[in-house]
Amino acid sequence: MTNKMWGGRFSTGPAQIMEEINASIGFDQRLYNQDIAGSKAHAEMLAAKGILTKADAKSIIRGLNQVQSEISSGQFNFSRSLEDIHMNIEQRLKEIIGDAAGRLHTGRSRNDQIATDFKLYIRDCLDMLDGQLKDLQKALAKQAEKHADVIMPGFTHLQVAQPITFGHHMMAYVEMFGRDRSRIADARKRMNECPLGAAALAGTSFPIDRYKTSGALGFARPMRNSLDAVSDRDFVLETLSCASISAMHLSRMAEELVIWSSSQFKFITMSDKYSTGSSIMPQKRNPDAAELVRAKVGRILGALTSLVVVMKGLPLAYSKDMQEDKEPAFDAIDSYSLALAAMTGMVKDLKPNKEILRTAAATGFSTATDLADWLVRVLAMPFRDAHHVTGALVALAEKNKVDLAELSLEAMQKIEPRITKEVFKVLTVEASARSRTSLGGTAPRNVTREAKRWLKKLG
Repeated sequence: MTNKMWGGRFSTGPAQIMEEINASIGFDQRLYNQDIAGSKAHAEMLAAKGILTKADAKSIIRGLNQVQSEISSGQFNFSRSLEDIHMNIEQRLKEIIGDAAGRLHTGRSRNDQIATDFKLYIRDCLDMLDGQLKDLQKALAKQAEKHADVIMPGFTHLQVAQPITFGHHMMAYVEMFGRDRSRIADARKRMNECPLGAAALAGTSFPIDRYKTSGALGFARPMRNSLDAVSDRDFVLETLSCASISAMHLSRMAEELVIWSSSQFKFITMSDKYSTGSSIMPQKRNPDAAELVRAKVGRILGALTSLVVVMKGLPLAYSKDMQEDKEPAFDAIDSYSLALAAMTGMVKDLKPNKEILRTAAATGFSTATDLADWLVRVLAMPFRDAHHVTGALVALAEKNKVDLAELSLEAMQKIEPRITKEVFKVLTVEASARSRTSLGGTAPRNVTREAKRWLKKLG
């Protein structure tokens, strides 16, 4: 049989394979709240403009409330033959209230309807994700405040570079995720224009009030061009771009947690809540949650790439290709949200192993830069000369298999006679970290101040 919602033009029904490829109800049913919200706003506007009687509008809204209740309670029977969430809801509405249901679609199309539904859904997701990022920032800032003076090695090229503090390392991710939130806020602001009323592609001849529906749905304004309104998926692309960048940040941190929790490093202890064991090796403690977070970026970035490829060759306005926007986006947002929740839990529960971190910070001649700075500051030596002298002292210490602080003053003076015993005051990892008081530096007092500032900002 033909689909009664659009079957006047057709004398036979679709082939089975057509139903398989065409139906979207298997995934777009999650948009039911947004679809019903859009329909209510549209019905109220139609009634306000005299296009729909107040009695019909009241009946439609009552019926939509019932449909929403049925779906929420799991009592609704979705039909693949009705293709999508719009037709499933409209058909059930007709069963409840009769012919008045058919008047709801006046002045709109499924094209502007799905664009509106999806925007409402993505907007809700952005608000949810921003809240999750905020929770992660709080967890990181609390760890930073608590461990502002815990010394650890800072790395470049994964080689020990200079002593830093554990709190400073945590605050680096607070800043990263702050940028992620800024991108999400920008994306939300840019997308907050309403497609509803653009109809199929050209607008409508009915005297609708698009500002009324736009305001009722919480949009800042209607979209100004009907072709753009139904064919735009930038809001999904931008959301997936934001998610991909942020997931990359999550992956970088997850990689560090994997390394730090290994038996070779032992920098941190991960909570049992976010670790697993082995089915054969009883001693194993695997950071599986971190590893899975690290992997999520692949799915999220894949969704972005998928949608870019779908959209890149589409002429204006709507094409059915755009139905392929939802499944990757749903999966990416679900994956990103799950990764944020897992990372927040891991951060809250992890414990830095202070002595191991401090010992590691003192390896690899990590205070060499402090020695060079002392030569510049005390002996007024040009930095390039100080760099050369320090390099010679590092080579001497390496040859004698000792750290810089373990060289004798006499040995140092053979390379640079003006060095005094005061130099040893800057060669401890604690002194090194304390000295980095410049804006953005790792000094514990800086870290404490920044952690408090962020916690106040985050509320």
